[in-house]
Amino acid sequence: MIILKNVSKRLGDFSLKNINISIDNNEYFVILGPTGTGKTVILEIIAGMYKPDIGEVWINERNVSAEYPESRRIGFVYQDYMLFPHLNVRENINFALKLKKTPRNIMKDKLEQMASLLDIERILDRYPSTLSGGEQQRVAIARALVTDPEVLLLDEPLSALDPRSKELFQQELKSIHQEIKTTTIHITHDFNEALVLADRMGIMHNGEIVQIGTPKEVFQKPQSQFVAEFVGMENIYDGEIIAERGEQYVRIASQYLRVVSSLGGKVRVAIRPEDIIITRGKFCSSAQNTLTASIIEIIPRGSFYKVVLDAGITMTAVVTGQALEELNLEPGQSVWAVFKTTAVHVFK
Repeated sequence: MIILKNVSKRLGDFSLKNINISIDNNEYFVILGPTGTGKTVILEIIAGMYKPDIGEVWINERNVSAEYPESRRIGFVYQDYMLFPHLNVRENINFALKLKKTPRNIMKDKLEQMASLLDIERILDRYPSTLSGGEQQRVAIARALVTDPEVLLLDEPLSALDPRSKELFQQELKSIHQEIKTTTIHITHDFNEALVLADRMGIMHNGEIVQIGTPKEVFQKPQSQFVAEFVGMENIYDGEIIAERGEQYVRIASQYLRVVSSLGGKVRVAIRPEDIIITRGKFCSSAQNTLTASIIEIIPRGSFYKVVLDAGITMTAVVTGQALEELNLEPGQSVWAVFKTTAVHVFK
């Protein structure tokens, strides 16, 4: 288990503020946030490259806050891989084992194990300059794992890959983790990457962790406007909770939406575009929010379309190309926008 207790660190004008994270053994934990928010600093504090100004770092019930990096049993893969250019792949992977004076037979077995796991047997005698980005990534991970670390730290490991390679390597990382079960902390600014890989995730903003949860919890129940916007909730409004005849509503401009919330008074409200169904006729369903609307704009987005609506409030929904054709949607048309009570997310 990895625990950060009230960790703060000042580096020039940047401050990491009161970080509290508890990561279970064998968990794949993703730290997600914009560039410059302090994600890499957290990894470097865990690795021992920085000592926290305040707070403690615990790894497997051991306070390592004052320990040197080499005593922490951590594997670290940086964004640019940091392979030794003058060493071939075999030598890069074996480097840390040689420093530890690992016996030759054990070194050979570990190299073979990593080469098989990362599917790099055929490139062991090549040099980093001759490798693709994906191959360099595999070598860097093999080098980090060959020493049997208690923790694997991945600093934006997929950022240099093209979209197709990134998608494939996400699945490989998932498979590797399922096989070796090393506790892993992976940082990224790509929410889709986090959705694929994370058991849980922490969202960072301005040097702080602002929400922790499973991908589903963060995706569906953001706890702040920043998180709502970061995970793609385009429909965000100011509102006020109103109770009438035993029912609970949130008033947004002239609209009243059915909602379930423990909050009262002034709130912020968010609705995911994909939770809004567009229909040309009155829609019979369990959804308790049904608004008349007119189409303002239809925007192509690859395999789907964003439909901007005027429903007394401006809303964005998404539809597939097939739905667009079947409904014959065009700007200026009148439609119904339908969504469930549970699709209306309320936070302070």
